[in-house]
Amino acid sequence: MGDVRAALARLTRRLVGRQRELELVLAALESGRHIVIEGPPGTGKSTLLRAVADELGVGFEFVEGNAELTPARLVGHFDPARVLAQGYDPDVFVDGPLVSAMRDGALLYVEELNRVPEETLNVLITVMSERELHVPRLERIVADPGFRLVAAMNPFDTVGTARISSAVYDRVCRLAVGYQSAAEEVAIVQRIVPEADPLWVERVVELVRRTRDHPELRVGSSVRGALDATAVVASLTELRGQPATSTAVGLDAVLVALSGRVRLREGAQHTAEEIITVLWHEVFGDGGSGPNSEQATTGKAPAPTGAFPS
Repeated sequence: MGDVRAALARLTRRLVGRQRELELVLAALESGRHIVIEGPPGTGKSTLLRAVADELGVGFEFVEGNAELTPARLVGHFDPARVLAQGYDPDVFVDGPLVSAMRDGALLYVEELNRVPEETLNVLITVMSERELHVPRLERIVADPGFRLVAAMNPFDTVGTARISSAVYDRVCRLAVGYQSAAEEVAIVQRIVPEADPLWVERVVELVRRTRDHPELRVGSSVRGALDATAVVASLTELRGQPATSTAVGLDAVLVALSGRVRLREGAQHTAEEIITVLWHEVFGDGGSGPNSEQATTGKAPAPTGAFPS
């Protein structure tokens, strides 16, 4: 337990916030449990799990969850060319990430767990239950005591996701995470882009957070939008020779960073660009176009030159 406390102390210095989440993940792994972190995109699920694995000094096998993740890709396969020469010998079996993690006592990290096909999830269910795997023409593989499944996934209603069966949930601990506080998101941007103007960072984080509650947006931006906008605006300021708070620079940076991240609701009356433009004027208050102005209330704020195709 002393090693875990030391890892927690290092992790709290390494990551912004997430103290409770770090404690729960470490406790689950220390007690020999598998864990799934569920939350919206951009909430740091992968960052947290990678950092935990690194600080604990354990192996880490990464698997990207998608429709192409077949059982063979997860488990491994016999090399066809060597099979012709040597037959189905264990030496010609190419370990997949699951078998590698089981043999080495590593963490098997599955990203986007609820995009994985059901037949592949069934393989994981067996391994989590029995801690062993039977591969045809190969010996029984028993998991090293250090083996754990750690996974991240977006909420079910995110496009491309499927419901996870109760059989999976019954074998894992689940940790739900949401977006961090405004102060923590500001601290994240300042840590990654330390040269950025603090006032700009506070305002762009506020703008990003407002996209999550906008009535015409089904999905708002994560803190990654604020990071991209902050990085882009620094370059655009030098390129155009105008300050970051000017509409010609700041709004264009925000548009290019956020317009692809947000998702409109069915029946929305405005485009993503129009909504972001209004939010820009609300937060940055350019030329009297604040939250009480006609532009802000009607949602028809004009875009800066070049922001829309002519």
